[in-house]
Amino acid sequence: MTGSAAIGAPTRDASGENFPVASLLLAPALRPKVMGFYRFVRTADDIADSATLAPEEKFARLDALERALDDPSATEPAARLLHAAGSGTAEARAMLAAFRQDATQRRYGDWAALERYCAASANPVGRMLLRLHGVDAPGAEGASDALCTALQVLNHLQDLVPDRDALDRIYLPEAWMALAGGEAGFFDPVNAAARREVLNAALDRVEERLDAAAGLPRMIGSWRLAMEASVTIALARRLLARLRAGDPVRGRVALGKVDFARAFAASPFRGPSDAALVRARVAAAGSSFAKGMSALRGDRRRALWAVYAFCRAVDDIADGAMPEAEKRRFLDDWRAKLSRPDCALSRELARARDRYDLPVEECEAMIAGMQTDAAPRLRIADGAALDLYCRRVAGSVGAMAVRIFGAPQAAGFGLALGRTLQLVNILRDIDEDAARNRVYLPRDLLAVHGVAEGEAPAMMAQPGIAGAARDLAAQAEAGFARAEAELRGFDTPALLPARIMMWGYRRIFDRLVARGFGPPRARPRLTTGEKARMAAFALRLAPVAAR
Repeated sequence: MTGSAAIGAPTRDASGENFPVASLLLAPALRPKVMGFYRFVRTADDIADSATLAPEEKFARLDALERALDDPSATEPAARLLHAAGSGTAEARAMLAAFRQDATQRRYGDWAALERYCAASANPVGRMLLRLHGVDAPGAEGASDALCTALQVLNHLQDLVPDRDALDRIYLPEAWMALAGGEAGFFDPVNAAARREVLNAALDRVEERLDAAAGLPRMIGSWRLAMEASVTIALARRLLARLRAGDPVRGRVALGKVDFARAFAASPFRGPSDAALVRARVAAAGSSFAKGMSALRGDRRRALWAVYAFCRAVDDIADGAMPEAEKRRFLDDWRAKLSRPDCALSRELARARDRYDLPVEECEAMIAGMQTDAAPRLRIADGAALDLYCRRVAGSVGAMAVRIFGAPQAAGFGLALGRTLQLVNILRDIDEDAARNRVYLPRDLLAVHGVAEGEAPAMMAQPGIAGAARDLAAQAEAGFARAEAELRGFDTPALLPARIMMWGYRRIFDRLVARGFGPPRARPRLTTGEKARMAAFALRLAPVAAR
């Protein structure tokens, strides 16, 4: 090949990118180095994305670019900029592997394959910036990789339709799209509900990567680069929120000038703390448990937020619209986080465990319970299996909560109360769980009431379900009575948050019993007045519970 490998003028310049490229936040001496790198990468990306070049021609042009990287006297314009800058050739060479992959690969099988692609196509950018600024703080490279992967996936989710239409290329894994009816079903504009579930699960993975990147600005000595990292993370979170609210298949979802202005205005503060990120996650969840948590103050509330957010995170994995194998891998990742915290949430959880002597076994029990929920079809064999499940997903929370409350002597109470509240959840969510092919009413109890095994929704329509649910409700009733009796035996205000949670759950339980367990089963909820009463109760008790 003679002349330039480029196929024409660049398809866009740095100002057209989603996220800052060599912005004015960077030192003037470094911006030419970053721009030289960007122009080389833009040239290679345009080759890989060409709709007119055959794969063989793409490979030839990319090979020419790589040869030019090895030759400081090369006349290739894109390489000359890199050589003139004296930096970036190693990272540019690493990214050429991703562009060669783009020349032929049009689909991805699973999330791990997509992450491997991002490791080549995006992560070298962050590593180059760290190197240029002399950043070698422990954890900085991992946080940078997490941010670059998150940005790349956000770009791909934003451009699902343009990439498919122009390049016949889709970066959302095929196994995920299969849950929305396959590729055709996923891109069907009217299939919005199923597509939304898959997109939300993918965005959860992006949010986890952004949480892993959250501490990056605080690891960087250069205030300029730290500010650029803060801006980039803020813009990524804003685009994440827009993609949660919008549908990129029905119309383009993009950031606006206001998003950029707000991100740049906040950049000197190096982003929210780990505690603030967890607090925001708890607030977004909108759980009735939050009323009980609000009875705590200061560090105890912060610790309980961390435990709650952890439980929600692993529960979202188990409930997410993703293949079972992916769920199990992400839950295994959380097991690793317990010993090696690498994100805002896992760091906050580790802090809570250290401050309040929370057994790691309780966190592992919660993950084991979520492994049960990760199965595409769930049935509970008998009462003993139900007890084990409740012990894992709810007893673990109770055991950790009473320690945070300041009443470790009430661990048995916490375990028992957790089981009771989980029974209420099971009774409340019978139909919702059946839609996920989950039946938590034990098989031996169902058999007593003549409920035949089958598909979960059909089982829920059988007359015997009401009798089996009433039997389980009797166990919950006994559990509430036991909890009330035990609370009177503990002469400590520390358990007042537990009483607030019990009060709310008792209201829901009473409505379930009054409603009955035959179809239709309208989901009972706390009224606005009841939520306000819980909040007022928590506010009144908070100074006492905080002691």
